Amino acid sequence: MTQTALVDPGVGASFTRTRRFLRNPLGVGALIVLLVIFVSSILAPLISPYDPNFIDLAKALQPPSGEHILGTDGSGRDQLSRLLWGGRTSLEAGLIMIVTAILCGVPTGLLAGYFANWFDGLSSWFSNLLMSLPQVLILVVVITALGNGLYPTMIALGILSSPDLFRLTRSVVVNIREELYIDAARVSGLSNARIIFRHVLAVILGPVLIRSSLVFGLAIIVQSGLEFLGFGSSNRPSWGRMLSEAFQTFYRAPDLIYPPGIAIGITVMSLVIVGAAAADALGAERIAVRRATPAAAASTRPLPSASASTEGVDAPARALLEVENLTISYPSRQGAAKVVVNGVSLRVDRGEVLGLVGESGSGKSQTSFAILGLLPAEAEVTAARLDLDGAGLSGLTEKQLQSFRGTRMAYIPQEPLSNLDPSFTVGSQLTKPMRHKLGISRDEARSRAVSLLERVGIPDPKRTMESYPHQLSGGMAQRVLIAGAVSCDPELLIADEPTTALDVTVQAEVLSLLRELQRERNMGLILVTHNFGVVADICDRVAVMRNGEIVEQRPVAELFDDPRHEYTRMLLASTLEGAQSRTQRDEGRDAR
Repeated sequence: MTQTALVDPGVGASFTRTRRFLRNPLGVGALIVLLVIFVSSILAPLISPYDPNFIDLAKALQPPSGEHILGTDGSGRDQLSRLLWGGRTSLEAGLIMIVTAILCGVPTGLLAGYFANWFDGLSSWFSNLLMSLPQVLILVVVITALGNGLYPTMIALGILSSPDLFRLTRSVVVNIREELYIDAARVSGLSNARIIFRHVLAVILGPVLIRSSLVFGLAIIVQSGLEFLGFGSSNRPSWGRMLSEAFQTFYRAPDLIYPPGIAIGITVMSLVIVGAAAADALGAERIAVRRATPAAAASTRPLPSASASTEGVDAPARALLEVENLTISYPSRQGAAKVVVNGVSLRVDRGEVLGLVGESGSGKSQTSFAILGLLPAEAEVTAARLDLDGAGLSGLTEKQLQSFRGTRMAYIPQEPLSNLDPSFTVGSQLTKPMRHKLGISRDEARSRAVSLLERVGIPDPKRTMESYPHQLSGGMAQRVLIAGAVSCDPELLIADEPTTALDVTVQAEVLSLLRELQRERNMGLILVTHNFGVVADICDRVAVMRNGEIVEQRPVAELFDDPRHEYTRMLLASTLEGAQSRTQRDEGRDAR
């Protein structure tokens, strides 16, 4: 009996990125040079021919020779030995500074950009304060108070440089926190910590890597400059002190400035090139500059205000979802709250499909996001009842809502390609939520994902598992999202215009698939759409929204036969063109 080996998507991605980096000759060349400098500096105690501080005045300012390959300085010290030991000092200084800057700047930038609460304002204020301080003066004070040790100086410089990484990280995270694939990760039940470490870090890695290489190079230059000005220890070999001593004997031995000057220049240039090449290999720069799609912006922007009247319908006593008198408002610049959803009441039974219909901006997505708990922090949500199978959703914390998402309720968004993280394979994005929410093993999650992809009609599920989102068509990406939405067996599924970005043929296939899955799993389904043709094809009941309120809510057949509200009649006249609903067609087939 043979077993098929399954490749870990993470391993495949790492191999692909490494291969992409190796195809960059400039990056590979710079990396080799940098490795030579690092290894030579680390092994300086073993390979340097002389003690870097050994003074022999009788051999002062000797030219290069077999005994002293780079010659000697004004005190007779071997230049090659001091160059190797000086590399240790410069690289150590750079590492201290960049580690300090990253530890101070990147985590705070992540938290400030992702949560955008009081911490954002406080950290941004403190960052601006650090940027306004005169760095040279601060360094002089630190050296005066704590001595000329390497650690205090470079840690202080790292803290002063951290606002650069903070502002970069924050700006990138702010640009992607409303991306659809971030919302999709929230709906799948992943915690904020998992979303940050899995999806957000992958986006900021490239820009931070490039900026870090620049900061590392800046640290070497600044430390060399301080040593050149005499702030360092005279017993500590460094490239900056070598330059300072070379200038003191410039007229007698001008060639002494070349070894440390070239070493500083090559090291800094190699750092920058390697950082840029690594970012290109990660593909993170392309991801970092993405902006939220128009659809994402439309789903979160404040909608027109509405009047307070609604029309209810009789419903079974037990309902999977009960929404009563839901109101959503946003603060406005004038001070008064702007109501965008007003008094909405809905009920969805198990095994029922409810169509939520209306024009763009009527409040459909806002209502859906309120049920899922995905509205922005500034939204004010009130409801007399917002229950899922008897469990109240109102007033729950984000952590409590995460226990509902994925397993109890799930979401299928529009714009399928925008809702898949371009940094990870399809398999990785399908298996992670299942492993987290269902507590199953990697192999079991992978097997389950392959079965789901096969069930949603993808012809080669194993190949699709290893594919990245950009390698999929719109229809395949939507099928992947459907598979992900039902992967943890939710009781309620909310589909927000799932066929908007698809052509007519694929739309019909996706709608048929949704109906089949809904029947198989006896799920409640809310289908958000502005197309009555879609409602006629799949829905049992329909609620018509206009300006944030429900103007009519009835079974599909009754509403199509006798629409009561003029807005409903206008929508039917403009979209259906006399077509029959699915219920009417089924009744006709039964009669025949």
